[in-house]
Amino acid sequence: MQVYEKIKVIRQLKGWSQEEIAHRLNMSVSGYGSIERGETDVNLSRLEKIAKVFEIDLSELFNLNEKNSFHVGDNHTVHVGDNQTLHNSSNINSFSKYDLQQELEKSHLIIEQQNKEIEWLKQQNADLREQNTDLRTMIEFLQKP
Repeated sequence: MQVYEKIKVIRQLKGWSQEEIAHRLNMSVSGYGSIERGETDVNLSRLEKIAKVFEIDLSELFNLNEKNSFHVGDNHTVHVGDNQTLHNSSNINSFSKYDLQQELEKSHLIIEQQNKEIEWLKQQNADLREQNTDLRTMIEFLQKP
């Protein structure tokens, strides 16, 4: 994960907008946005200011990788998982890639079963409409003198 990607992820985890960070850094929003998109080479002093705004050590911004975690304030620790996704341990349970794949497969099976039930119910509805039509025909026949 590149430094600019880490900056964006940390900002999002803190629930801050680009406008808020740009204001705190005395930058334009477009200037800060270009940092998050990796369009700008950021000098060390700017990175120090960004780390200070995020309340993390500059070294954490550079050293964060798949096996690291960092503190983002308010008793929130963020862990980087095997597939480079970040999990906020105070709000989100960390799941392995396998667990997520299992959950996805289970969801697909549930959807498949629901689709089968929908088709069955549609057929039941069609059968009942047909029976209703047959019963009306019989009633009309029986009511004729």
